[in-house]
Amino acid sequence: MNADVSTGPSAAARTGPGSPARPGPRGPVEAATAMFLVGTLAAVAGVIGDYPVYGGQALRHLLAAAALLTVARVAGLRFVRLTARETALLATLSLTGLVIFNVCVVEATRHGGPALVGTVLGTVPLALALLGGRPSPRLLGAATLVAAGATVAAGLGSGDLTGLLWSLGALGCEVCFSMLAIPLLPKLGAVRVSAYSVTLAVPMLVAAGLLVDGTAMFRAPTVPEAAGLGYQALIVTTVAFFLWYDALPRLGPGRAGLFAGLIPVGAIVTGAVLGLGAPSAPDLLGAALVVTGIVVGLSSSGSPAGRARRPAGAGRTAAEGSRPTGAG
Repeated sequence: MNADVSTGPSAAARTGPGSPARPGPRGPVEAATAMFLVGTLAAVAGVIGDYPVYGGQALRHLLAAAALLTVARVAGLRFVRLTARETALLATLSLTGLVIFNVCVVEATRHGGPALVGTVLGTVPLALALLGGRPSPRLLGAATLVAAGATVAAGLGSGDLTGLLWSLGALGCEVCFSMLAIPLLPKLGAVRVSAYSVTLAVPMLVAAGLLVDGTAMFRAPTVPEAAGLGYQALIVTTVAFFLWYDALPRLGPGRAGLFAGLIPVGAIVTGAVLGLGAPSAPDLLGAALVVTGIVVGLSSSGSPAGRARRPAGAGRTAAEGSRPTGAG
């Protein structure tokens, strides 16, 4: 490919609107909001902690799937027929990034507590920077700074080896959640990738729940549990998924991954707002390191890691995706 992508119509087609070569506020704002919302999960975890795990997650994803499919229909986004490779990618994304991720987080929390999980997930920016291409020293340093800040904010905890292994599993699934979506976004767009992956997760979670809990996987939720599950479905899953998948091709995995450091920051702020505890000095230091790392990373425009490799058709916006074959 021609190395000169700075001028001409073909450059716009390769980079696409809002891509790192044409910076704008939309990608950073969406990525920051998405990861902050994911961080708010900590505030509702206790509310739904007594509800059967698989049943609760199945209900959450079922509600989110209904919302996302409704949005796709209202927006006029018709169903897109996928190739066998694309179907396999989407199924793997749903299995790893949604189903197994939730299992890993629950098990890691049981063995090591949320601090251990937050510490390991704090390395997501570094992992995405390494996997997103050839990171510049500036971007790699920024990712390391964000990971350090997330670790300080989350705390080191006192987990055991089992908890650490489950946390590492969650880290791998979180990376899959982004990397497996990149080849799908140009064709499907953010809404359809979110809707299709969430929909596929429902039968997987139901099957797992029936194997583990049997018919006890479902029961009528209490009012607080229903509110917590509804928040997870509509705000975290529906809104945050769309925002993240819309931001990902605009920023590239390396730069977008920096915002994963906001997950523990979101938990700290939400806990303080809801009166669950005032932030400590390490919390504030970690938040400051995360913000500094994000600013440093976003200033490294034009770095190889900041440009996701985009297949043909990537010039279309991630929110819309390509039109179905034969759509006219």
